[in-house]
Amino acid sequence: MSLRVGVIGVGYLGGHHARVFSGLEGVELVGIADIDRGKAAETAGKYNCGSFSVYTDLIKACDALSIVTPTTTHHAIAMDCLNAGKDLFIEKPITERLDEARDIIEAAEKNSLILQIGHLERYNPAIVAAAQMIKGPKFIEAERMSPFLGRGIDVDVTLDLMIHDIDIVLSVVRSEVKEIRAAGGSVITGKIDAARVWLEFENGCKALITASRLANEKTRKLSIHQKDSHIAIDYQSQEVRRYFKQGTDVSFDVVKPENKEPLKEELSDFVSCVRKRKKPMVSGKEAMDALEIVLKINEILKV
Repeated sequence: MSLRVGVIGVGYLGGHHARVFSGLEGVELVGIADIDRGKAAETAGKYNCGSFSVYTDLIKACDALSIVTPTTTHHAIAMDCLNAGKDLFIEKPITERLDEARDIIEAAEKNSLILQIGHLERYNPAIVAAAQMIKGPKFIEAERMSPFLGRGIDVDVTLDLMIHDIDIVLSVVRSEVKEIRAAGGSVITGKIDAARVWLEFENGCKALITASRLANEKTRKLSIHQKDSHIAIDYQSQEVRRYFKQGTDVSFDVVKPENKEPLKEELSDFVSCVRKRKKPMVSGKEAMDALEIVLKINEILKV
């Protein structure tokens, strides 16, 4: 029996959700919901599914839904979906407030529903390949730069871009953050457009994380320094380089995993979690942990 799925919000990323779901085996893309009737109808026509201008009508027709709307709307839509007994995928960040995140998590737990949050980089083949190489990181550098595209500007760059790297760093270090330092500011949007953050963890690891939506070109890189090796990850090329000492020289090897679309891997995993009733890799808890750090960063930046 096919899993009936709906997508709420078909902007740039929502359109990709519709595309991926429409091609997954055992999944029926029931419909698209968007307040822009024309956009909903256009996307629905492309994937031969229903078009809805009111998302609550779509909820009734689905087993599971994907929320790909502005962050400020996540809480209200998620609560309607969960209270209707539907399994749920929410694009990151889970919400813009911790109390709203707790509401969503509690509603999912109360109704025994699957809740997965779209921290896409967890499914990047380079991150998956590097995971087995990471052993006791001492220092991590992350850089996520993007030209100004006019998307995601309803929130600070920390919530739009940096939260990806916060989530990855937390998953790698697995220790409590004991100190946060941050610098950044607004240039174009009235929100934080560029930020640099220094994190220190209880286990001694340190991380320097930079994010900007004002760069000349797109950059997505992660470097992990640990005893006896340095691991350099390029999210875009999906390549991993491991540098290590060999005698008196420094050698390196290159891992180029099979190229896969992270979004397809992520949404396929969501479908698997729904079918098997298993906890997602990025559940509400992991998403809220990343959100909590980002909100603390924002407090520092906005003083």
